[in-house]
Amino acid sequence: MAVPQVVIVGRPNVGKSSIFNWFAGHRVAIVDDMAGVTRDRLTHLIHERSHFFEIVDTGGIGIDDVDNLTKEIEQQIENALEMADVVLFVVDTRSGITPLDEQVAKRLRYVDKPIICVANKADDTKLDPQADEFYRLGRGKLIRVSAHQNRNKQQLLNLITERLPDEPMLASIASIAAEPEEAVMNVAIVGRQNVGKSTFVNTLSRGERMIVSEIPGTTRDSVDVRFEIDGQVLVAIDTPGLRRKKSIKTDVEFYGLHRAQRSIRRADVVLMFFDATQRISKVDKQLCKYITDNFKPCIFVVNKWDTMVGKMPTEKWVQYLRDNFRTMWHVPIAFITGETGKNVKALLNHSQMLYKQTRQRVTTGELNRLIQRAVEHQAPPLYRGRRPKIFYASQVSVQPPTMVLVVNYPKAFSPHYLRYLLGVFRDQLSFGEVPIKMYLHQRSRGDDRDEIRSGKAEMIDQVGGSEQVPMDS
Repeated sequence: MAVPQVVIVGRPNVGKSSIFNWFAGHRVAIVDDMAGVTRDRLTHLIHERSHFFEIVDTGGIGIDDVDNLTKEIEQQIENALEMADVVLFVVDTRSGITPLDEQVAKRLRYVDKPIICVANKADDTKLDPQADEFYRLGRGKLIRVSAHQNRNKQQLLNLITERLPDEPMLASIASIAAEPEEAVMNVAIVGRQNVGKSTFVNTLSRGERMIVSEIPGTTRDSVDVRFEIDGQVLVAIDTPGLRRKKSIKTDVEFYGLHRAQRSIRRADVVLMFFDATQRISKVDKQLCKYITDNFKPCIFVVNKWDTMVGKMPTEKWVQYLRDNFRTMWHVPIAFITGETGKNVKALLNHSQMLYKQTRQRVTTGELNRLIQRAVEHQAPPLYRGRRPKIFYASQVSVQPPTMVLVVNYPKAFSPHYLRYLLGVFRDQLSFGEVPIKMYLHQRSRGDDRDEIRSGKAEMIDQVGGSEQVPMDS
């Protein structure tokens, strides 16, 4: 299972970003009295009571953005709520209930996730009675905290871990998950208009040994097609063709774009379609960036290849894709003809291979030995005259494979060296073609274990502040 997500929501200026930084242990989100500072979702990995989870900061609900990005901010919030396992509804103890708080509470009535009402800015016990009125909102357990005064942090963490999914994230990091059981694989088929996505889906429905039934999608422009191939059940998520944002003029097109993005988020594997007769467009690049940002396994599918036979070698298109998507060099490439079904079966088989890769685990000992060899082969560059150190590491999750490296100082590791480590993971582990998440954690005080070059492959049982690696995954 993926790392659970704990999403912070609320109206502007209730202290959401302050709580996010409070959990993170250092300033990650910008905190300002001006509403609308937080727009994009921010995430940070937390380790608490044998659980790993991501804390997610969001923009203020109900804000009228000065840069006309209100729709984008709202969509980011909606995306976060959709992916949430636990929701923190933050309110301001000093200000009391406002109309916007009631608007947020109304919106959360339709969210079927555990909700904790966090009355922030309760800097002193004398203010606790003022928080009682938030019971009227009727949204989850109420707890009074103060990020500024560091009040009731542990109590809030306890409430969160109690409400995380039943299966804890590595109750012991040393434990290795059993082989995952077979499950339905969701394959999102995306691309700009007229690249042959619908034809591809129609070919699936006509294929031999495939049983197809249509399942109503979330909107009229999204349909899930469930089919069986060689005894394996898959779901193809057919999405509307995407256009450049400035070309989107109607609500149908606007929501079509966001439903396509939602299909990517809920997919296990994404098939990114290109038309062999057309050049790569800005829409293609935006879509690939969205796939990368969501850490989704992907296959580049060059469709209508029958029209190019004898005109262009496959190697030229491969190089063309590699030149345009340099951060996605690990993504496999398939050449198909959707109308006739040529190479479609091989494409689906490769999709299943990627799905299995995302669910693989590597033991802590094996990972530490691999990093030890990598460090011996190429040590991290000096930072301010000192050598950065990796103390120990472990894989903490799957889909995508997520690695935690405990180090002396996260900022001392250069992007070049982190890319080197990711390359080692791809070459030596079973994750060669899928995204990998990597976090750097600063070693907590009192942890005196030797750095990884000593050959010790120890387990993580304490984790301090963390930094997510913002790079090609």
